[in-house]
Amino acid sequence: MFYDQTPSGLILRIRVTPNAAQNGITGIFVDGTQQKFLKISVVSVPEKGKANRELIKYLSKALHLSKSSLTIIRGENDRCKTICIAAPVSAETAAQLTKWEQEYDSATSER
Repeated sequence: MFYDQTPSGLILRIRVTPNAAQNGITGIFVDGTQQKFLKISVVSVPEKGKANRELIKYLSKALHLSKSSLTIIRGENDRCKTICIAAPVSAETAAQLTKWEQEYDSATSER
């Protein structure tokens, strides 16, 4: 699972691919410690925070959240990022994350 529930909200683990042809989710990445990350491509370049801003914009639209409810708490200058969605988390947001988990995790396990 690429997200965890905490008292302060949901914690998402994201692996970003900048300079992509289009914004979108491309799958699940598993690191050396077997931790899962949702892979998201963004069209912006990784300079001066452009890719980070594009990532927050993409997630806010996809999860129907305000941009201010999403905060990068780790990985500002790294491809692997930890993002906090401030509590309370709506049922719609939780359902979308569950959908992504089922859709992309099953595609990863088939490889």
